Amino acid sequence: MNKDLLRTGDLSLTLKYPTERDTGGYICTIYRDKDILRQKVALQVKEPFPSWAKTLLILMILLVVSGGLLCHFWHCFMSVYKVEVDLGVESVQMPCKTLVNFLKDPKVEWKDRMNRKVHVYQNDSEHHDEQDQIYNNRTKMKRNLLKPGDFSLTLKYPTDGDTNTYTCSVYSKKGKESIKKEVELRVRGFNSLGPKSLYWITGDQTTFFYLCWAG
Repeated sequence: MNKDLLRTGDLSLTLKYPTERDTGGYICTIYRDKDILRQKVALQVKEPFPSWAKTLLILMILLVVSGGLLCHFWHCFMSVYKVEVDLGVESVQMPCKTLVNFLKDPKVEWKDRMNRKVHVYQNDSEHHDEQDQIYNNRTKMKRNLLKPGDFSLTLKYPTDGDTNTYTCSVYSKKGKESIKKEVELRVRGFNSLGPKSLYWITGDQTTFFYLCWAG
């Protein structure tokens, strides 16, 4: 209350941090000899945002965030991925991710189900001389793959002949296999009456041809 209330006659009361529970009627009673003065005050505290709405909003935010994290880390827990692309796309990424990267100077080796080397990464460089000829100049990995633990492989110009099961193996510096994941790649081509893709590798370039025939 105002400390100088006797001089000013202001008997107002200040209530700090009002909440919805403070909503109600209040009576100010003034006694002077036998005279009594009473004044009623109705207080209504309106919450700017209902508590149930706040709770609902928090739950929705948590749901969205957890869903995003689950989607992000799903690739880290899966051991077999399925990837489908249409014939004619420029490239396709085959995922191989780990939640935590604990290896130093790892060796990463991608192979297809015929045990042909698709891509080799070791000593911070790509070893194209070790890969099979049909994958020459068609694969690449992220340069800074150690920091995020992302060993995904990008395959350029996929054809229906690239439909295969690929294995990503990560070895420690001592040669121990620490991570192994599989990717089932399917390249959706044209139907049997449509064109089929063929490619020839000449030098450092891959040339694509389309062969058409009637059924």
